[in-house]
Amino acid sequence: MAHKKFSLLVGFLLLIGQTYAQQSATYTNDLVDYQKALTLYNNKQYQAAQSMFDKVKDATDNEQLEADCTYYYANCAVRLNQLNADTLIEDFVEKYPTSTKRNTAFMDVADYYFDSGKYAYARKWYEKVDEGNIGREERDRFSFNYGYSLYTTKDEVEAQKYFNRVLNSKEYGSQAKYYIGFMAYEGDDYNKANEYFEQVSDNEKYQEKLSYYQADLNFKLGNFEKAITLAEAQMKKSNPSEKSELSKIIGESYFNLKKYKEAIPYLTAYQGKKGKWSNTDYYQLGYAYYKQNDFEKAISEFNKIIGGTNSVAQNAYYHLGESYVNLGKKQEALNAFRNASQMDFDLKIQEDAWLNYAKLSYEIGNPYQSVPQVLTSYLETYPQNSNKAEIETLLIDSYITSKNYKEALRLLEGKSSFENKVAYQKVTFYRGIEIYNEGDYKEAKALFEKSIKEPRDAKFTARATFWKAETDYNIGNYDEALIGFKQFKQQSEAAGAPEMTNIDYNLGYTYFKQKNYSKSTEHFKSFVNERKDDKLRLNDAYLRLGDGHFVSSDYQDAISAYDKAIALKQIEPDYADFQKAMSYGYIGQGSTKIQELNSFINTYSKSSLRDDAMYELANSYVKANQNEKAITTYDRLNAEYKNSVFNSKSVLRQGLIYYNASQNDQALTKFKSVARNYPSSEEAVQAVATARLIYIDLGRVDEYAAWVKTLDYVEVTDADMDNTTYLAAEKQYLENKTDNAIKQFNTYLNQFPNGIHALKSHFYLAELYSKKSLPENAQPHYEFVVNKPKSEFTEQAIVKLSETYLNSSQWNKAIPLLKQLETEADYPQNIIYAQSNLMNAYYQQEKYKDAESYAEKVLSRSKLDNKVRSDAQIIIARSAIKTGNESKAKSAYATVEKIATGALAAEALYYNAYFKNKEGSYDASNTTAQRLAKDFSSYKYYSAKGLVLMAKNFYALKDAFQATYILESVISNFPEFKDVVQEAQTQLNIIKAEQAKTNSSITTEN
Repeated sequence: MAHKKFSLLVGFLLLIGQTYAQQSATYTNDLVDYQKALTLYNNKQYQAAQSMFDKVKDATDNEQLEADCTYYYANCAVRLNQLNADTLIEDFVEKYPTSTKRNTAFMDVADYYFDSGKYAYARKWYEKVDEGNIGREERDRFSFNYGYSLYTTKDEVEAQKYFNRVLNSKEYGSQAKYYIGFMAYEGDDYNKANEYFEQVSDNEKYQEKLSYYQADLNFKLGNFEKAITLAEAQMKKSNPSEKSELSKIIGESYFNLKKYKEAIPYLTAYQGKKGKWSNTDYYQLGYAYYKQNDFEKAISEFNKIIGGTNSVAQNAYYHLGESYVNLGKKQEALNAFRNASQMDFDLKIQEDAWLNYAKLSYEIGNPYQSVPQVLTSYLETYPQNSNKAEIETLLIDSYITSKNYKEALRLLEGKSSFENKVAYQKVTFYRGIEIYNEGDYKEAKALFEKSIKEPRDAKFTARATFWKAETDYNIGNYDEALIGFKQFKQQSEAAGAPEMTNIDYNLGYTYFKQKNYSKSTEHFKSFVNERKDDKLRLNDAYLRLGDGHFVSSDYQDAISAYDKAIALKQIEPDYADFQKAMSYGYIGQGSTKIQELNSFINTYSKSSLRDDAMYELANSYVKANQNEKAITTYDRLNAEYKNSVFNSKSVLRQGLIYYNASQNDQALTKFKSVARNYPSSEEAVQAVATARLIYIDLGRVDEYAAWVKTLDYVEVTDADMDNTTYLAAEKQYLENKTDNAIKQFNTYLNQFPNGIHALKSHFYLAELYSKKSLPENAQPHYEFVVNKPKSEFTEQAIVKLSETYLNSSQWNKAIPLLKQLETEADYPQNIIYAQSNLMNAYYQQEKYKDAESYAEKVLSRSKLDNKVRSDAQIIIARSAIKTGNESKAKSAYATVEKIATGALAAEALYYNAYFKNKEGSYDASNTTAQRLAKDFSSYKYYSAKGLVLMAKNFYALKDAFQATYILESVISNFPEFKDVVQEAQTQLNIIKAEQAKTNSSITTEN
């Protein structure tokens, strides 16, 4: 039994021995493999090492060996940049919290990332390190590496703490001092930076880097001489980029030492940051040139400063203004001083800039605001300025010289000084002339009256008296006009006034309108005897002189005056010839009249008086008992002029010829034709009355009664009531009792809608409503007249009705009427009226070819008012612009510029500048645009467009400041003109985007 137990024990021990031996062998093998893996790891064969560590880790039962393998496996993953590397490290730390390699793992990974230059990763792992468990020999390396990782990841406060720990380290001390110094440098703590840089300046490793920083530091510390010395010493050892920066340091140092000549070559050698200069860079170089009196180059640098809003920019713009002044570029200087005056960084510069801006505004005009407004603002802002008296003098004069009379008038209202009252009298006068030229006679008269009521300058009192009379004449106040013209002539100052030249002409016309023909002829005689040079007006005066004699029955004198008008060969020779023929008739020379009328008909084939001549010729044949010729001539008139006002009269006359010759049937045919074709006309009424006599003579009264019933406008039994009611209304009309006349005419038309006098009543009602400024009430009555066969009222009704349509922009209704007027008008001025309004109506409908065609028709006429002529040229110009025919537009606008006033002149001047810009004549274009700004500043739209054009010119001339400043001013000052602002913004964006390529101070946001 005992033996058996012993045998079992021996067996058990043998088994244990065998197992232990096996385990020992396995562990030994694992250690061998582990050593192989470690060798691979140390040889940086991380992929193979990782595989071997993984194999050992899986095979071993030894916890320490397993932990070590896990640690190295994760470390290999880090070095192989495997995606799960961080997780593997974290897993190791979590699984083996007591491992001696825990802190080592963090340090090892952090060091790996640090050595790889991945400082953000390194910082992450350094943060995990337990600093208390770091060995003494490793602490300096950890502190420096961690400090540098913090520095590169922008945590400079923490970085400095770790760098401070190694300041005395033999290995890391110099580096730490360098970086502490560099952080101080970047933080603008130049004294501290200099202190640390000095401590490592002997270290060859940092000498090259420090030379630049120390030069820059000394510059920033104000040690400019030392900065120059250091920078120049470094120049030879530097690459192009470093040379650029060193040049900037030297240049700025010389600049600050006021050695501008020495500064220039270094400032120009600077290449900028990433190829871009800043506004300050441009300012320094510009100022250096300015101090050398090289104003051209100064401008070329200053004007690259765009959108500056700091003291540097204000200073630059002020000196830019001075540079422009020195070169005589006043418009450019105006903008520069204006910009500087709008900044308050340096109050002295602001005040001085504003003074220069104010003076230049007076001298050359101001496109942004009125000159008086600029000067007034200056005086209000700087009431104690030593230049106050000078500016006050300029202010008073500026009310006139600015030509912006509308704004000047607003500023002058309520000013009480004598000088301001003198200016007020002149400004009201000039503003009155502007308004008069625009056709607003009522407002113009009020302004002339204001000028007269402030009689500070006798010359302007006299001139205002004349123009008040002229406005009275134009609105039909002939009595007041006559008084005014006489008063003007009697004033001593009138003798030298330009208006005196034609005063007898004006008086002659005024008396003529009053039907005082003896006085009218007296003044026209005076005029024609004194004014032989003005042939157009002389021609017109002879015509009116002839008319005066004609209506006074002085026919021989009339013939003499008409002959003199014809001899001048200027205007309306057909009218003079016609009136001359008529005069022969009145002095009993019937055969001469017939001869003259036949000559007239053959000579003037296109005259509007030709149908008049035919009618008078036929009448003359009747008087000479040449009835056959008379009937033939009446027939010719009706055949050639189917819409003549004489049609009904000529047929009636033919009927009367037959009636007087007892040719009753032929007479009845003519009378019935008149009654049928010209209903409600006076001729129709007379034809019916004469036909009644024939029917009575023939004893065919029943036939007459049956015929009359077919005529709805003839009510035989009501004829007396018709005439009586009409005459009552007409009496009120002739006595100028407007409201009563309107009431009576409406009563008549209600009772006799188709009455004998219906046509007249409708016309007079329309005229009365027009007089009361009630165009909508007048319209249906004018339409009634126009829709009836042609009468003596038709032409005037067409004019008034078309005017109503034009004023309400009813182009489609106006155009047919105007065309009718063009072909049927008896008065030449109405043909011109029709054609000039047709050109405008077609333009408004965007039918530019038709508009041009009518404008050319208007211009083909010899007698044209300058306003009508300029209107026609404007239509041609605008149409040509719309259709892309710029050469034609250019020619038309050039003509307009010579004759137009006001808004049209402003438009023409703008296009003058526009075409010069297109041709590349930028300076010339700017000169014209400046004139637009000075002389037409009250016409804001074209002033604004002119400024945009000026900006384009300046940019083409390489002056980016002027271009951008002007465009920004347009955008802020003219918001009401959206199209102009949009163009300005587009151009500004283009310029800024281009300039931003070389100027780092420019932002391209809107």
